[in-house]
Amino acid sequence: MNEIHSLLSRYFSILENGGSPVFLQTKYNSVTFNISDSTNHLWNIHEKSLQKPHICDQIPVQSLLDLKIELADRIFENCHFCERKCNVNRKETTGACGVQEAKIASEFIHLGEESILIPSYTIFFSGCTFHCMFCQNWDISQRSCGYPFLPSVVAKMITKKQQQGAINVNWVGGDPTPNIPFILKVLKESNDPLPQIWNSNMYCSLKTMQLLNGVMDLYLTDFKYGNDVCAEELSKVTDYSTIVQRNHILAAQQGEILIRHLVLPNHLACCSQPILERIKKHLPRAPVNIMAQYRPEYQAHQQAMINRQLTTLEYQQVLKLAKDLDIVLV
Repeated sequence: MNEIHSLLSRYFSILENGGSPVFLQTKYNSVTFNISDSTNHLWNIHEKSLQKPHICDQIPVQSLLDLKIELADRIFENCHFCERKCNVNRKETTGACGVQEAKIASEFIHLGEESILIPSYTIFFSGCTFHCMFCQNWDISQRSCGYPFLPSVVAKMITKKQQQGAINVNWVGGDPTPNIPFILKVLKESNDPLPQIWNSNMYCSLKTMQLLNGVMDLYLTDFKYGNDVCAEELSKVTDYSTIVQRNHILAAQQGEILIRHLVLPNHLACCSQPILERIKKHLPRAPVNIMAQYRPEYQAHQQAMINRQLTTLEYQQVLKLAKDLDIVLV
């Protein structure tokens, strides 16, 4: 446990030592921009503000968080939050994720996450950038459901959940990626000093990763596949390995990272082994949760390789490999 504290020192400093979550710092980071400015110019201001922040004693007239919201709203009208890059105007239609306005399918204090994260205030959005054949949340990820909320209302819900014992805010789904404008607007309304957790499949675009920089304290990532063939076959996404590995490295540079790997039956050599080897090589300070919760849900019965429970032996083999690689396990 001491090693986990060391690897996630920023997260624990917020919980234990009164540290400030990065979104609050971003709210106090003063910038100057005009909404008539070109998008390229706004991105230049954004990057300069990240590199040389101007932190005020009071919330400024315009903050870096305001600038992020403006940029996110522009992306919303030509959507490329994820690497599918549908480029649709989501004021008018949905992309592959099935999301227009953000809808919250459920929200509650979660006690089933990793021990260092609970009690966690989890906000589940409907819709997803993936279409996994075995999705265990398919009832919310593969269809639009839930209800739209005002950002100010969700900010008040966060305050209430903190009073009830929540120690962080956990943005999840489906996947939170299509809902970035909404999340940023909630944080503009929020002043609760809770760590923000990005719980995602990490199929984000580079622009999304830039927007998350200075907003998320901990990336709770899902590293599913060790190759592009399995990713396309089981989740209908392309170029998975390059994109997700890139975003894991960026996440580790921007904040702290805790990686989840769900072990799939018959996918040890093609997925589990190469994932763990990449983690060891590129993310040696990332704690990893090897997960054995797989069960054949949704459309898994259509694929013979995953149409069964994970065996104890398969799980133990992956655990042994992780230990042999000296990966820190949660």
